[in-house]
Amino acid sequence: MPLLDPDAPWPLLPSLIGLVVAGVVIVLTGIRMTAVADEIADRTGMGEAIAGAVLLGATTSLPGLVTVAVGGLSGDAQFAFANPVGGILIQTVWLAVADLYYRRVNLEHAAASSQNLMQALVLLGLLAVPLIGFALPDLAVFSVHPATVAIPVLYAGGLVLVRRLHEHPMWKPVVTDETVEDEPQEGSGASGRRLGVSFALLAVSMAVAGYVVGRAGLGVVDATGASGGLVGSTLTTAVSSLPELVTLIAAVRMRALALGVGDIIGGNVFDALQIAVADVFYREGPIYADAGASGLLLLAAGLLMSALLAAGLLLRGRRGIGFEGVAIPVVWVGAIVGVGFL
Repeated sequence: MPLLDPDAPWPLLPSLIGLVVAGVVIVLTGIRMTAVADEIADRTGMGEAIAGAVLLGATTSLPGLVTVAVGGLSGDAQFAFANPVGGILIQTVWLAVADLYYRRVNLEHAAASSQNLMQALVLLGLLAVPLIGFALPDLAVFSVHPATVAIPVLYAGGLVLVRRLHEHPMWKPVVTDETVEDEPQEGSGASGRRLGVSFALLAVSMAVAGYVVGRAGLGVVDATGASGGLVGSTLTTAVSSLPELVTLIAAVRMRALALGVGDIIGGNVFDALQIAVADVFYREGPIYADAGASGLLLLAAGLLMSALLAAGLLLRGRRGIGFEGVAIPVVWVGAIVGVGFL
């Protein structure tokens, strides 16, 4: 049976059903995960921005991580590369959506955090590294490009910088009457061990849903003849990125704004790390040689959108949707239209 054969593509109908079911699981899991992560942040004193970047950012990216691994093993370079980069694009758009939901003031103003700004700068650096792979696509050691090795090293270094900034801040954003500061909230009373186990089980649910998304996305590619880059940057990333949207909206409702914004930016940084995962699991050679023009276009859009986000976090406009809230969706639409024409 195709559904049980790990090498056979799924038929179209089971693929579409799988995407819907995985999306529901991801949404329900993300809602619960936000509350657990917020309580862990308060218990440990790590702060909402770091909890959003490390706990939520990494675990809500698990569906995308598994999808990338499945795509790489299948040999579809465009699909494998488009999922992490496309995830960065659509997750950044989620911030503009949350800006509409949080009507009091510009979200980047209210969620002012030096750690989130540092995360955005780390993301820009990580997205620049794959450009080396596109410029020198034939470099490889055991089918892995040297740029791929640099990505996790820079990722680890970025986390160290964010942690250092949290412990020894050299500057802080100006606090206004619309700034929502990170303050511990009353917890559920659950033990630390129980919170940890709950979070781990939720993470497993995310990973299983990611496997379904990956197989279903490849099934759609096979059944429709659409390019892996287009499906990977739209359909599967829309489903696998639902945790970020759900946790962001949940965090905004809880007024844990730094946690929500940190989840998006931290998730984007983790998605940049997934580019290395895509290259490792793609065994035909360096993935940059086969990701095509669509991969390069998505990467350029990711750099531009991340720069707009960093500028929004720095300037902190107060009234409603800032310039970044308008420009980011425009860039995303342009990128997807461009991929469609390639």
